[in-house]
Amino acid sequence: MIHIGDCLKVMRGMADNSVDAVVTDPPYGLSFMGKRWDYDVPSTEIWAECLRVLKPGGHLLAFAGTRTQHRMAVRIEDAGFEIRDMIAWVYGSGFPKSHNGAWGGTALKPALEPITVARKPLTGTVAANWHQHGTGGLNIDSCRIETMDKLGGGDQSAAPKIASDGWHRPWMEDEQAKAAHADRCNTNVAKAEALGRWPANLIHDGSEEILAAFPAAPGQKADLSDDGESARFSVVYDGGPLPRGGEASSNSVNDGAVGFKMRPGARRLDSGSAARFFYCAKATREDRNDGLDSGPVPAVSAGATMRDRETANWPARNGNHHPTVKPTDLMRYLCRLVTPAGGTVLDPFMGSGSTGKAAVLEGFQFIGIELDPAYAAIAEARIRVAQPGLSFGDVA
Repeated sequence: MIHIGDCLKVMRGMADNSVDAVVTDPPYGLSFMGKRWDYDVPSTEIWAECLRVLKPGGHLLAFAGTRTQHRMAVRIEDAGFEIRDMIAWVYGSGFPKSHNGAWGGTALKPALEPITVARKPLTGTVAANWHQHGTGGLNIDSCRIETMDKLGGGDQSAAPKIASDGWHRPWMEDEQAKAAHADRCNTNVAKAEALGRWPANLIHDGSEEILAAFPAAPGQKADLSDDGESARFSVVYDGGPLPRGGEASSNSVNDGAVGFKMRPGARRLDSGSAARFFYCAKATREDRNDGLDSGPVPAVSAGATMRDRETANWPARNGNHHPTVKPTDLMRYLCRLVTPAGGTVLDPFMGSGSTGKAAVLEGFQFIGIELDPAYAAIAEARIRVAQPGLSFGDVA
C-alpha cells in the first residue's frame, strides 16, 4: 500500500504492533540540494509513531548523514527505541564530496552513510518474543556473504591438542573420540562454507574507489601470536615476527596443506580483494529507472560538481529524478536482515520506492508513505516492475 501524505498523520491511522520492520532513508537535515524536505532530521514524535506501529522486538533501520547522524540516533532513542548497532554504507559512486584546492579539501572520501540499527523493546527474552511476534532477532543466515574461501580455520584433523604445559584431556587418547571430534569439526566447517560469511556491519558498492581502499588479500596474515611483544610490533599485511596457526599457506615445504604449523612470515593461499568479505550492493542506472521513461544520456557526467547536479534537468534525462536513490540490492539485504518471512515492511519516507521495490522482490508486504505525489508516482512505477501483478488500487 502506498500513502501520499504526511507520515505522522498516516501512521496515526495505523494499528498498534502492525508492522514487522521499518526500513527507511529519511531526510538527513542537510538542506541537500536546496530541498525543502531535507530541512531537519525526523522528529522524536515521528519515531515514536514508528515505535508504536512496530511489533515488540521489531527493528528500525534508518539511514543518516555523517554530520547529523548523532541527532538522528538521539531522537530515535528518545522515542523509546534501543540502539543496537550501526551499519556503514560506503560508496564511491555518486556525489563528489570534496575538491582539493590550494586551501585544502572539505571532506574525506569515500562517501559513508551510517545506518542506525534500533529495536523496539522485547516482550521477555528474544526467543519468547520471536515465538510470540516473529521478531526480535536479526536474520543472519539469510544475509550471509557467499564465498569460495575455506571457512572454519585452524586444524580440522583429529590430532590431539596439547598445550605447552602438557595439559590435555583424556579423550585425546581415545581414537573413537578423536574421530568423532574430527567429524564434528569437518561438519561445522562444511556448514559454514555452505552458508557463507557472517554478515558484517559494513556494506559497499563495489566501485573502483572502494575496491582501491581494500588491500589485496593474497598472503594476508592469519592469527596473531600469543606473544605480546610479537603481536605489538607486527602488522597484518607486511612483515612481523608472528608464529602461524594450522592453515594453508605459500610455504613450499608443506605445499599448501592444512594442519601444519606455519613458519613465521608464511602467507595464506587465499586470493582477491578483502572487499569480498563484505556484502556488495551495486547501483545501476537501469535499477534507478525501472518502469520509467528515461533518455539514453545521464543527466550529469561522472565528474560533475554539486552545482552541476543541482542545476541539471533531471526529469528530462532520467525517469527517476529523486536525488538520493538507494540501490535495490542494498535495500533487499536490509529488508531481509530485519523482516520475518511474509512480514510487513514500513517506509515512512518512501521517496522513489527502493525499499518498496526491494520488499516485494523479497516476498514481504509493503507500506510506503510519501509526501510528494511526483515521487510517489515514481515509486509506484518502480514497484510495479518488481511485481507486475501488484494492484495499487488502494493508493491513498
